[in-house]
Amino acid sequence: MITVTSAEAAKILQKLNDERNALLEREDQLAWFLCASTEDPEANRPEYDMAEYHEKLRDLEAKIRAVKHAINVFNMTHEVEGLSMTIDQVLVYIPQLSEQKRYLRAKAQSMPKERQDTMNSPIIDYRYANFDPADARTEYDRVSSLLAKAQLGLDKVNQTQTMEIDITL
Repeated sequence: MITVTSAEAAKILQKLNDERNALLEREDQLAWFLCASTEDPEANRPEYDMAEYHEKLRDLEAKIRAVKHAINVFNMTHEVEGLSMTIDQVLVYIPQLSEQKRYLRAKAQSMPKERQDTMNSPIIDYRYANFDPADARTEYDRVSSLLAKAQLGLDKVNQTQTMEIDITL
């Protein structure tokens, strides 16, 4: 059993996944070998024990599942301070706010009336904003502030609150 923060658990998970990928790559290198028809395959056969590799793989995958499960439970049961949302909700909220911010930036930077380019037409067209760009800027600032609050709150939880993971490293 280990006690770690969410940030530490993410690093452990990355390390375990890297180990798993390296093990699979190494096994793939050893599971097959080439030998010319004039050579003795037994003399060129690399040392390889499929059962040993798959036992190591099962062990790594069990650890990966344990870490992912602990992270999922942590994310569903711990709230981000000041937002009244669990981490898993905030992980959905942040991309929503980011998208709103991108959308509002264009509105906040727009002019109330803009001339449109019309090719080969003697008529001049104007595009009118059906909103006040100042209101868009106010909403942009509000969403930007909420996004920063959510990101900082999530960072704080990930760096300070701990979880228990039932594995040995």
